[in-house]
Amino acid sequence: MVNQVVSLGLPTGTTQPDRADVVIIGGGIMGTSIAFHLAEAGVTNIVLIERSDLGTGSSAKPLGGVRATFSDAGNVILGKRSLTAYEGFTERFGTDIGLQQVGYLFLCRSAGEVADCERSTVIQNDHGSNSRMISPAEARAHNPLIAQDALLGASFSPRDGFAEPTKVVEAYAEAAIRLGVTMLSHTEVLNVERTGDRIDAVETNRGVIVTSAVICCAGAWSRAIGDMVGVSLPVTPVRRQIGMTRQRAEPLPTVPFTLDLSTTLYFHNYRKGLLLGISNTEQEPGFDRDFSYEWLPEFNAAARLCAPELVNPDLEFGWAGLYENTPDHNALIGASDEVPGFFYATGFSGHGFLQGPAVGELMRDLYLGQESFMDPTAFSADRFSLAQQLHEVHII
Repeated sequence: MVNQVVSLGLPTGTTQPDRADVVIIGGGIMGTSIAFHLAEAGVTNIVLIERSDLGTGSSAKPLGGVRATFSDAGNVILGKRSLTAYEGFTERFGTDIGLQQVGYLFLCRSAGEVADCERSTVIQNDHGSNSRMISPAEARAHNPLIAQDALLGASFSPRDGFAEPTKVVEAYAEAAIRLGVTMLSHTEVLNVERTGDRIDAVETNRGVIVTSAVICCAGAWSRAIGDMVGVSLPVTPVRRQIGMTRQRAEPLPTVPFTLDLSTTLYFHNYRKGLLLGISNTEQEPGFDRDFSYEWLPEFNAAARLCAPELVNPDLEFGWAGLYENTPDHNALIGASDEVPGFFYATGFSGHGFLQGPAVGELMRDLYLGQESFMDPTAFSADRFSLAQQLHEVHII
């Protein structure tokens, strides 16, 4: 007898195994990517645990950006490697993920933003990206919905774009299941049992799984998992909301994924309408995922500055999900030195989908103790405890 994952229609066994070589906590893009990459490398007896349905956390977003345009080398490497994986995803998995490489357009409305983007494009191109600085007129040519006079410049990366996260989660999950991974939906982790610094088991609402290795990919819920084993994972949940405009009889012009750096307003095509949003600086941390329109006044104020045609958008529906923010808005990727066998890939602060394929490879290599395509040290959770120690002795 099998249970069905409602969101993705994937079969999973209803019986929780008594033992596992590795337990993955979290069934979004990170968990399913890691499960697939481990199984593909020959790791057996993998159990993935998801508290709800697969892909219903942050990975449930209708469309997710894919890009390699960041201001630091580590994120550029993760983004570019994942972008390459997405470009070959249909051929590899037989799944159309709706990849549209319309480009990313970052709008600069101050001299400081221009200088920052100039530095970033150098870093990006040093690592094989194709981003470049463009003039306000060129930006307007790429996106006729923006106000050219409001700009001092922009950066544009034509290879970037967006795709459908749920399709990617589904493909990774199906491939992992074919390779023998056990996936348990509607299963909640209650505790990670330890003897000293050794992991002994994972307790869920279904019972106990004896294991010596745990990979935390629990997104916004990761801090609690870290607390169970005594590893600090400083992840804070923050609600993010997006709106989708009413579909038009005729499609809008194809525009890049456009983001105004000053206000964080962003938008891009969604079928014959637009998907749009803003960071919403007034949003309090928490696990609230109810959609509301309280972000619209801030969005409208930003739109008046950089994209007047978007003021008071004709929204047909919306989506609310959780960002998993860290103090520096960079991911936590690594293995604990204090608790051998505890691994983590979380805190992506809105960048999880675009880095998911590469992180799956990186975590596979960490688990197997082999050299990977990059050194993940910069993403270690230890960077925060070290910074605190240095601060306390006035070194920084």
